[in-house]
Amino acid sequence: MLTHTEENYIKTIYHLSGEDNRDVSTNGIAEVLKTKPASVTDMLRKLSEKSFINYIKYQGVTLTKKGKKEALQIIRKHRLWEVFLVDKLKFHWDEVHDIAEQLEHIQSSVLISRLDEFLGNPAFDPHGDPIPDQQGEITVRRKYLLCDMSVGFKGIVVGMLETSPAFLQYLDRLNICPGAKITIKDRIVFDGSLEIVLQESKHLVISYEVAKNLYVTD
Repeated sequence: MLTHTEENYIKTIYHLSGEDNRDVSTNGIAEVLKTKPASVTDMLRKLSEKSFINYIKYQGVTLTKKGKKEALQIIRKHRLWEVFLVDKLKFHWDEVHDIAEQLEHIQSSVLISRLDEFLGNPAFDPHGDPIPDQQGEITVRRKYLLCDMSVGFKGIVVGMLETSPAFLQYLDRLNICPGAKITIKDRIVFDGSLEIVLQESKHLVISYEVAKNLYVTD
């Protein structure tokens, strides 16, 4: 059984490696976990000995098949708990990340299976991120950053690149959330901000900073 710290390392490596499973540096892990590179190196040796990662000193680290499977199960638990907290306990979407960070370490696979069934087998969490199924499979959908879309684009918000509480609270003020319909009416050349129509009725101007952190699909 893995410790909470080991699970956090595996999840962090998964997120940093991206879809192409690129090498992750010791310094990159240290920065995310707010710890010293020497401490990271010690943990990487332990995870390598347990066959969760491929690790060569000074060359970075990648997850093994076993490590990726473990990472996906941790992420599955985290995102299912976020759905539960928002849908059933009525927490707000900017409040649930830290709580789910604690709950994701629960080991009972039976509990997680029943939680998944109780929630109706959701494919996405409250922030629009995909929830791996019991086999670690993820529902893939096309998504683009709103800032890259052309004037005239019509689509739906499906997620956020930035998920800090401050950003989510700001989106609440604009009534922007996954499922919201967006049409780009104009782009302001000076600063890249966008004039949009939200839900086919509300006219807004959003900054480039907001647009570059919103995922949409057509």
